[in-house]
Amino acid sequence: MLAASVVALAAAFVTLPAGTAGAAQNILRADKSVPRSCFAKALPKGTPGTDRRELKSTVDGLVQARLKPASGTEGDWDVAVFDKATGAVVAASAALRTRELAESFVKKDQELIVQGCRYGGSADRAQLGVDFLALTPQGTPTTVQKAQLVRVETPTRTDKNKLTALGLDVTEKGDATGVEVVLADDADRQTLKNNGFKSKVIEADLSAKSVQDAKTDRQYAATTAASALPSGRTSYRHLYDYNYELKELARKNPGLVSAFTMPESTWEGRDVVGVEIATDVKNVTDGKPVNFTMGVHHAREWPAGEHVMEWAYELINGYAHDPAIRSLVGKTRNIVVPIINPDGFEISREAEPKGDFTRFDYEMKRKNCNVNDSPAQYSTGVCKANPAGRLRGTDPNRNYAGFWGGNGAEIAWSGDTFRGSAPFSEPEVRNVRSIVSSRQVTNLMTMHTVAALVLRPPGVADVRPPLEEPAYKALGDKMASRNGYTSEPSWALYDTTGTTEDWSYWATGGWGFTIEVGGNGFHGPYADSVVAEYEGLAPAAGAGKGGNRQAFLDQLGSAADPQQHSTLIGSAPKGYQLKLHKTFQTPTSPVIQADGSTKPPIYVTDDLNSKFTTTGGRFAWSVNPSTRPYVAGRYGRDPQGPAQQGFAVTNPAGVPPINQNYPADPAGDSFTFHVNGLPQVDNGKFSVNINWASTATDWDLFIYDAAGNLVSSSANGGTTSEHAVLFDPPAGDYKAVVVNYDQADPATVDDWSGDVSFASPIPPTYGPKEAYQLTCTSPKGQLVGVADVYADRGQTVDVGEVCTRSAHAQKQRASGGVR
Repeated sequence: MLAASVVALAAAFVTLPAGTAGAAQNILRADKSVPRSCFAKALPKGTPGTDRRELKSTVDGLVQARLKPASGTEGDWDVAVFDKATGAVVAASAALRTRELAESFVKKDQELIVQGCRYGGSADRAQLGVDFLALTPQGTPTTVQKAQLVRVETPTRTDKNKLTALGLDVTEKGDATGVEVVLADDADRQTLKNNGFKSKVIEADLSAKSVQDAKTDRQYAATTAASALPSGRTSYRHLYDYNYELKELARKNPGLVSAFTMPESTWEGRDVVGVEIATDVKNVTDGKPVNFTMGVHHAREWPAGEHVMEWAYELINGYAHDPAIRSLVGKTRNIVVPIINPDGFEISREAEPKGDFTRFDYEMKRKNCNVNDSPAQYSTGVCKANPAGRLRGTDPNRNYAGFWGGNGAEIAWSGDTFRGSAPFSEPEVRNVRSIVSSRQVTNLMTMHTVAALVLRPPGVADVRPPLEEPAYKALGDKMASRNGYTSEPSWALYDTTGTTEDWSYWATGGWGFTIEVGGNGFHGPYADSVVAEYEGLAPAAGAGKGGNRQAFLDQLGSAADPQQHSTLIGSAPKGYQLKLHKTFQTPTSPVIQADGSTKPPIYVTDDLNSKFTTTGGRFAWSVNPSTRPYVAGRYGRDPQGPAQQGFAVTNPAGVPPINQNYPADPAGDSFTFHVNGLPQVDNGKFSVNINWASTATDWDLFIYDAAGNLVSSSANGGTTSEHAVLFDPPAGDYKAVVVNYDQADPATVDDWSGDVSFASPIPPTYGPKEAYQLTCTSPKGQLVGVADVYADRGQTVDVGEVCTRSAHAQKQRASGGVR
């Protein structure tokens, strides 16, 4: 849906008293820095560490207050805008530097206070700019259409791929037979109908739900002094809350926490902020395994950022009070970035729910704010108020290079899962790439909502699992046992390409997971979606099991376990620097085009460079395996016998009668069959297939095991066949039920025929070993030694005395994992 407004820019600078000299009006000054919140309240004029301007809004629309350095010195200044009459904060920004953007809605003639605060650093000045942007209605509908959440029946991979290609807002909540979809308006509903999909309404009015959720949150915050969370928080944070808390954690815990700004700012100029947590935190080249936790690739998924932020508090509080957490923190380095997509999050978070879908459209924003791929009429104005509404931008979690360009991402700019113009085209995604490529990230977690899943690679069903699948699955299953979610490969939901862990894992070997936080809605009531899901309290599925808190600790335990990564050991004088380097190219998927054709894959170059500084004597450096999983091979198993012989099936005598209780009671034609096992046969899969003559008949197919559990199904519309598949089927009896979906007169429907077929398992494949290039340089930068290093997961490799041996001699040496 396109928002019913356009933007006219009206620039207005702060007004000074008569006689004040020109450009100086935009310079804020403070003689001293004071580390405090700039947005907590408007402080009196002359308060140390602050400067302010008062002005009046010239528009009904948006106010933007920006700060940038006024001289060559960066410093750390924050900015906040307040309503003068009430003292309420209107907008704020509190990143780590003097590059701030505070933006929100205002009314014409509203009196405002713009407050600048010098939080830290030596810069005693900052440059302020204030703009007002008018929102001019254009074509506002007389009747606002309701956004709905529906469950769409997608019993086959073909159905899922077809659904994700329609340009609809497909959520991450689903299972083998269906996926939940947000329908923004009647056009979306018609698109679903025109493509033959069956659906059921889950939430009839999402905007009304959003209003009620906001009311519930206000009541919870008003009646709860402190939650069970590590921070005690009782309400969703704003972007300025996140950034302020991150730098406060660093200020108050200088030896344990360091705040940092990611290398690239966003499309709208915002900084992306995170913290690193470790003993001796400033020594980032100490060789400890790195655990990287991040949230909010998708703007509307507010709980994702909350869980990640609470994890930072968990580590800091636990280091002080919990011996088990203190031990894990001492063995690892933790990088925590709660908001990967601050542009999108700020828009979604500040779109106050008022019951009209024009504003709600922004609250449902998923993507970032890239304007380059939008048509000209939709790339004007700021991202928070433009004719394209939530649709402008790229889905950051479809923009990584892993299998980019294939199924599971939108080609059109307006799709909610738009993949972007090229792999890594988005600065937010390149920020994550920079960390993974320069640090030995042995464990990665990216948080989303709202499907209650623990997902691992691969994201595409046609990509066979990696050779490490049994161990990888075991860790996912362990985390799922804590939060009560389902552990599965990402493709089990539907095919996705360009996702975070489908690049990071295949390129580096560091284990990566997506946790889809459970709950009711993308940002459901805070008490449920954040407090209960994190802590493992009712009504969360992980109640009494530990919740996401314990799942995070399981992930951290994996990072701290030497058996879950590789370790380089050796000897070196103090201050020498070891470097691991590897450059390689990996193909994307064949790139699907708008007309359905494909172009050849794009080869993406990755450059991995990490460093370790020695402290003298023996050392140990935790690293990822040298052979990246993309080339290491694929998981499978060698057949232990032939596959079972298939057999034909036919429509039993007569056809099923009309069943008034379908689909609640899917009675119909049925037949049973037996699946054999070892030692007689080894079945990698079975497929039940039925066919009929005309699309005027609609048969559906359901497969049950002996206990009555539905194990596979196929229920397409507008076809003349159904195919239900089960991989690695356990031996036993099965029942296939064929249903007359339309409940048509039995005399008018086609008979069906088909077969049950079996296939052998696919054997594993093994790729070539790859090496890291290891170099050692002296404190003066002189190259001392070089070696090729081969390391597998769980392996300790002695690199000898690479820092004391000549480069020539080291190249000639061949022993163990070093050549």
